[in-house]
Amino acid sequence: MKIAPLLVLATLPALLSQTLAQSPLAPPATGTINTDNFPTIGEVVRLDPALDELIPEGAKIEVLATGFEWSEGAVWDRSDSSVLFSDIPRNSVMRWRENVGTTLFLQPAGYTGATDYGKEPGSNGLGFDTKGRLISCEHGDRRISMLTTGGGKRTLADNYNGKRLNSPNDLAIKSNGDIYFTDPPYGLPERWEDSRRELDFCGVYRISKEDGSLTLLTKEMTRPNGIAFSPDEKTLYVAQSDPRAAIWKAFPVNEDGTLGESRMFYDATAEVGKAKGLPDGLKVDKQGNVWATGPGGVHVFSPEGKLLGRIETGEATANCAWGGADGSTLYLTADMYLARIKTSTVGNGF
Repeated sequence: MKIAPLLVLATLPALLSQTLAQSPLAPPATGTINTDNFPTIGEVVRLDPALDELIPEGAKIEVLATGFEWSEGAVWDRSDSSVLFSDIPRNSVMRWRENVGTTLFLQPAGYTGATDYGKEPGSNGLGFDTKGRLISCEHGDRRISMLTTGGGKRTLADNYNGKRLNSPNDLAIKSNGDIYFTDPPYGLPERWEDSRRELDFCGVYRISKEDGSLTLLTKEMTRPNGIAFSPDEKTLYVAQSDPRAAIWKAFPVNEDGTLGESRMFYDATAEVGKAKGLPDGLKVDKQGNVWATGPGGVHVFSPEGKLLGRIETGEATANCAWGGADGSTLYLTADMYLARIKTSTVGNGF
């Protein structure tokens, strides 16, 4: 088991008791598990006093479960107060629930082919649509899918102008039901160099709720990744996981759902290599602050793009999601870990 240097070893037995699903084929976790003594990792780095209004003094990064190959795409499931998240290499979606632990939710999750499909075949970003149905970004099957009532899957988009998508990565669902998503090449076995790649760009797209049509919104970003709306849905934030230009951009959202001219929100290129990770998944709170994974952990930005501080996990942190009974808990997918931290704010959408 890989343990981060900052892990509190005194509480390791509690962590091990949580990890009942070390592989996607493990039996479901059963029984009640002590949730009062989770191990902790990392630290909160405060760069601006404004962060004190968002993360309480003494807040800890608690490790809820471990043993995953690469955890991603966390989303809060309101239907049973649990967290769903992808383990991409294992082609699985896992579920974590308080007092239960980790269980397998879905497998296969992103690739249904009969042959090997590289290191990251599974689902990545996850979300729930306006009717509570699970929407998945699927690497191996190169599509956006919807899990229908009864368990079947429906393809919402898998090509643009007859050419297969690269490997849908992350998504944001607008209040009107439109699905916005990014399409870098990370799920292709050879990534950008893969002979199966059919598009010569990495796009940001929208699936219309009204008629199901797919619209290319921009192809200006080299590796578009995480994506989220501001609370008023007038701004779309998009992360770029390119080490040569590790940035976040902000796009104005037009009345028709298309995007206007982008502006630089924050440039973290100088931080690349100093800490693990790149700009990846991101979420926004109700006040408009942006919580974005990047080098070192989760960067917390004001709506104006000022860096207020970081939640430093010590691991490459892929994504985050708001959840909990009141939407104030931030769940983190950080390499082999599922973790969480309590905040003093509430996630957008709660």
